[in-house]
Amino acid sequence: MKKIEAIIKPFKLDEVREALSEIGVTGLTVTEVKGFGRQKGHTELYRGAEYVVDFLPKVKLEVVISDSLLERAMEAIINAARTGKIGDGKIFVTAVEQVVRIRTGESGEAAI
Repeated sequence: MKKIEAIIKPFKLDEVREALSEIGVTGLTVTEVKGFGRQKGHTELYRGAEYVVDFLPKVKLEVVISDSLLERAMEAIINAARTGKIGDGKIFVTAVEQVVRIRTGESGEAAI
């Protein structure tokens, strides 16, 4: 099993969720986060005063999937989240050793 963590632009969330649903991903966790990479933030004007926004709003998706779905899930996220501009985000993949569904006690891939 693998855990995919994807940091994407907030307005791309619905497209990514739909793309993952189409390939059979049944659940995911979404967190509103802030951060920066090469984008480095930007300057905004508010009531005549300039200020720097260091951290930009992003959305973090977390999904645990079987190894067989990994490549398709990554492709779905990339295709749905890509705008071609700086700040499109990143995908991180890590191994998951164990999953347990609390309600039923199921474990392993049956609990995903």
